[in-house]
Amino acid sequence: MWSALFLTLPTQPNAVRLRIWRALKALGCGSLRDGVYVLPEAHAARFEPLVTEVRAHGGQASVLELSTRDPDMHADVLALFDRTEAYGEWRAQAQALAATLAALEETEARRRWRAVAEALEALQRIDYYPGAAAEQAQAELDALRETFDARFSRGEPVAQAPHGIPRLDAGKFRGKRWATRARPWVDRLACAWLIRRFIDPEARFLWLADPAGSTPAPRGTLGFDYDGARFTHVGARVSFEVLAASFGLDVDPRLQRIARAVHFLDVGGIPVPEAAGLEAVLSGLHEVHADDDELSVAAAAVFDALHAAPGAAS
Repeated sequence: MWSALFLTLPTQPNAVRLRIWRALKALGCGSLRDGVYVLPEAHAARFEPLVTEVRAHGGQASVLELSTRDPDMHADVLALFDRTEAYGEWRAQAQALAATLAALEETEARRRWRAVAEALEALQRIDYYPGAAAEQAQAELDALRETFDARFSRGEPVAQAPHGIPRLDAGKFRGKRWATRARPWVDRLACAWLIRRFIDPEARFLWLADPAGSTPAPRGTLGFDYDGARFTHVGARVSFEVLAASFGLDVDPRLQRIARAVHFLDVGGIPVPEAAGLEAVLSGLHEVHADDDELSVAAAAVFDALHAAPGAAS
């Protein structure tokens, strides 16, 4: 079963007509003919705001249930939702990034990576009958992510299975050595700041080329943000979020605000206003500081400022 939206748009104002057409496109509706658009019945509620707006401007809009009489007609309606061509266009975009990745600077590569990932998410939201093309696109995105991490984030941790994160006493973690991967990016820099600011003010950091492999952390060192580290990705949470939850810091709205930006810059997801500025500043610090201790100290000042920013607790 489907829901069909029958529309007669108002002749004026043109802005309303344009807004309705754009909304229909964003919903991924199938078009039976001019003025008749369909969605799977389970998504009928998505038509309601359009009906309200059209009627408010003097147009006509009705939503009716639609059923098909035979298999051929059913197939014809399903074909309106075929996203194979759209996935092909997305694949071309992903392959273009893969072809140029080796020549890109990290900041530009991350920007383009997020654009590719978000484009696929947008397509998946309107793919009401996903099939082989959707599976292939997701597999190609996963493969591109592996290539990206090999280029810019060697040793990027694979998330552990979601589980309850035990609460720890920060008093038992003072004066420790903490190890992570060298040339830290946003998640590791944020973790180092969080550790020294809220958990272990006397923390000493080891920046290792491959702590999960060829350059393991010394015995007794606490690891973060690499495979096998004590504090690393868990489920959908990045290492910063895991550390905050482990020490009961995740209830702080200021840290929550920072965590959302770190999460977006590290693994993507929901954009936040602070992310672009934070990425630009940290990228600049990467260029200025070749020494990881100096980089960490400089980045800490940025996170201190973000934590203290007006409105950070809202």
